[in-house]
Amino acid sequence: LMAFVFFLIPCFVLSIDFAFSCQNADDFVGASSPGDIIIGGLFAVHSEMLHPEEDPIKPVIQNCAGFEIQVFLQTLAMIHAIESINNSTLLSGVTLGYEIYDTCAEVTKAMASALRFLSKINSSDDAVEFKCNYSDYIPRVKAVTGASYSEVSMAVSRLLALQLIPQVSPASSAEILSDKIRFPSFFRTIPSDFHQTRAMTRLICESGWNWIGVIATDDDNGRFALESFGVQAMANNVCIAFKEMLPAYLSDSTFHTKVDNAIEKIVKETRVNVIVVFMRQFHVLKLFKKAIERNVNKIWIASDNWSAAVKISTIPNIRQLGTVVGFGFKSGDVSSFQEFLRNLHEKPTENNKFLREYIMLLSICAHLEYHDFQTCIANQSQDDLLENDGSKPQIWRDDFLNANVEPGFIHSTILAVYAIAHAIKGQCKDRDCKDPSAFTPWELLEELKKVIVIDDDKEVKFDSNGDMSTSYDVLLWKEIDGHMEIITMAEYDAEKGGFIFEDEEKKKDFLALKKVQSTCSQHCRPGQVKKVTESPHTCCYECIYCPENHYSNQTDMDYCYRCNNKTYWAPINSSTCYRKTIYFLAWTDWFAIFLLLLSAFGVVLVLSVCVIFTKNLDTPVVKASGGLTVCYIILFSHFLIFLSTVFFIDVPTEFKCKTRQALFGISFTLCISCILIKSLKILLAFSFDPKLQNFLKCMYKPIPTVVTCTGIQVIICTFWLIFNTPFVNQNFSIPRAIILECNEGSIVAFGIMLGYIAALAFICFIFAFKGRKLPENYNEAKFITFGMLIYFIAWIVFIPVYATTFGKYLPAVEIIVVLISNYGILCCTFLPKCYIIIYKQETNTKSAFLKMVYTYSSKSAGSVAVSQVSLDSKSSSLQATITEPCKTENDSVNGNCHFPVPRQPLIKGKVLPKNATRSMVRKRVSSI
Repeated sequence: LMAFVFFLIPCFVLSIDFAFSCQNADDFVGASSPGDIIIGGLFAVHSEMLHPEEDPIKPVIQNCAGFEIQVFLQTLAMIHAIESINNSTLLSGVTLGYEIYDTCAEVTKAMASALRFLSKINSSDDAVEFKCNYSDYIPRVKAVTGASYSEVSMAVSRLLALQLIPQVSPASSAEILSDKIRFPSFFRTIPSDFHQTRAMTRLICESGWNWIGVIATDDDNGRFALESFGVQAMANNVCIAFKEMLPAYLSDSTFHTKVDNAIEKIVKETRVNVIVVFMRQFHVLKLFKKAIERNVNKIWIASDNWSAAVKISTIPNIRQLGTVVGFGFKSGDVSSFQEFLRNLHEKPTENNKFLREYIMLLSICAHLEYHDFQTCIANQSQDDLLENDGSKPQIWRDDFLNANVEPGFIHSTILAVYAIAHAIKGQCKDRDCKDPSAFTPWELLEELKKVIVIDDDKEVKFDSNGDMSTSYDVLLWKEIDGHMEIITMAEYDAEKGGFIFEDEEKKKDFLALKKVQSTCSQHCRPGQVKKVTESPHTCCYECIYCPENHYSNQTDMDYCYRCNNKTYWAPINSSTCYRKTIYFLAWTDWFAIFLLLLSAFGVVLVLSVCVIFTKNLDTPVVKASGGLTVCYIILFSHFLIFLSTVFFIDVPTEFKCKTRQALFGISFTLCISCILIKSLKILLAFSFDPKLQNFLKCMYKPIPTVVTCTGIQVIICTFWLIFNTPFVNQNFSIPRAIILECNEGSIVAFGIMLGYIAALAFICFIFAFKGRKLPENYNEAKFITFGMLIYFIAWIVFIPVYATTFGKYLPAVEIIVVLISNYGILCCTFLPKCYIIIYKQETNTKSAFLKMVYTYSSKSAGSVAVSQVSLDSKSSSLQATITEPCKTENDSVNGNCHFPVPRQPLIKGKVLPKNATRSMVRKRVSSI
């Protein structure tokens, strides 16, 4: 219980008519004080106006009910500010007076007060003159402070605008009042609801909420606040699950029913844990009492109307409602006002009906506890007070008013009075302001637009909309030592749109709000994206994973980002992109090492053959192979082919891509061209068909043939490299990797190059196949045939494998086929000869060689003679001129006999004469 301090106040006789009934205009004034310049005041000291039940209703201004302590304190703040100004040197001897009226939160009663303000000064009947031009009109007041509610201010401001009487409100925050076309004389010392609703939305967004409910009063202030908040919420992806509008007046018969409906809606919407409330204090009081009965536990976001209301924060069991966080007007230093309240009991009450009524309420309700005491005061009507005969001792409760001070409203009220006073000072610089007609209200209005007031060592002024750009205090209702305290948690900077925290402890209180979930759907984590459902609200959705190569890096994203370019990838449900791994056939790859070893072995094999042939230069096998020059050229081409495989390994470069195919193609062509010449030579040497001999004689041009065949390949490769050169390509066919490879540039050119080699190989194969029946120990044509077959098989297999293979091992496929074909030709061409040179040295002699040739020639010639026996009748004397036939190989070596020579045998393409001797045969054979 709060301590009571009682002061006996001299009893006074309360005249019922004087106190509450309105017999004349002066009875209508709630508090007044004379002065040279009068300032009007409009405050809703009572929360409702009583409405008679009799019929018909007469146009009589009724009494009010529901004494509002907080608004009563605002009237006292205005009085305190005026008295402080009068006691200062601000106006240099000019005194300010005031007339304060109670609007009872009703537009009708406020309009009656406004009519009094418009009445001509010193008019005996308070008449308002009608004029077309009010420029010289001097009304009863020069300016007005108020009203408490935006709906009342809208109506009053339209009326005051007729004479451009400045109106400065300390509490009306509706955004529409910033419209200077409709409200040209309206000012306020608080920000508009635009900043408040933006601050609320910022708080909601930073706390991770997007599914909320809104309750507002069904009046202009509530509707405009709801509209402004709706715009801000939509812009920030905050959805309003429900909106409940309560009647603006407590006297409305549907009020309690609609409160019940609102509570029922809150209870049913289990996913809504945050409720925004734009209502007056007495509305919130009724709502919260009902919510406590239903055990509703939510987070309540309070508007500036009730965020600092002590009478609400002291409701019994208020902690059961959950957490209340709200926005209040920036408070200043109100210590002088609190001192004023402590001395209030010493003030006269003759001209302050509000103070007299408060004292009477104290004597009626003083026996109750703190909150019940507040409720008692709020529930007393002026008609109830008429029953008090004034015989009860008057009691003063010293701490009650100070406990109910809302610093934000008190500060803005004092600031409003000082703003008007500074404007008056500007008008009184060169005028005698003791004369009421010294200046007109519209002149004061122009001065007010330029006023600069020092507030807490800061300069504040009205902007072009008539608003004073002050910040908000973020208030938190926090239980401390068993009592609900209203503390300032942070400051909201309206210009920058952010929260400013004084210390870490208060920031922790702010962060604690995030623990409460108020969403239609669960938050979509990074890696997920929202998929809108059939619900009309965008906040109701399903969370689906981002597809491959897409990502989301924030919660509740509407769409997934695609990875910037092809060098990045992302798996399904990814919150970031990863750089793709670059693959190529590296030197360190085991398969590359294996292939390089094969190539190296091939080089060693080439060098070994070269050494063997060089050491056995004069042997028949080497001579029969075309001589050392041709062998060197073929071996060199094999070396280049093995070398070309190196360019298929490691990071592809432009040089490697251009070099490897050209080097392989030209080298292989050179090799096949030389082997082709060898095939022609062998076929020409051992052919006994005259027609074939003539054709082979025309074809056998070794140097021109090799140069031409190789030159054509050089031209093909040159055109390829010039017009559509190979280049380094990034292959993205594998989702998470980049394959660095050589793009051949032109598949057609690549095919022509390989096709040309295949054509030469096929011709070589045909010629070699023709000579496959040469002597068994010297059947080079047969091995050439085998080599070409290996080449064809390797490349026929290569084409489908190459076409269907991808990845870093694609170059390995080509290396393999190059090695197979190269090894095949190399081994078939040279290994049989090396075998003879090393292991069959007895056959690598001139005599052995001649014997094999003679044997083959005899067999071939005999078959030819049989076929020609009918063509030449003289064939019976074929060997008549030849000496005795040789019986052994030694006989032929000694030259004492001859081998049987058929009729006109062919040696190296030349026809031997009929009388050919063994010396002639030996001479021809040795020339092969």
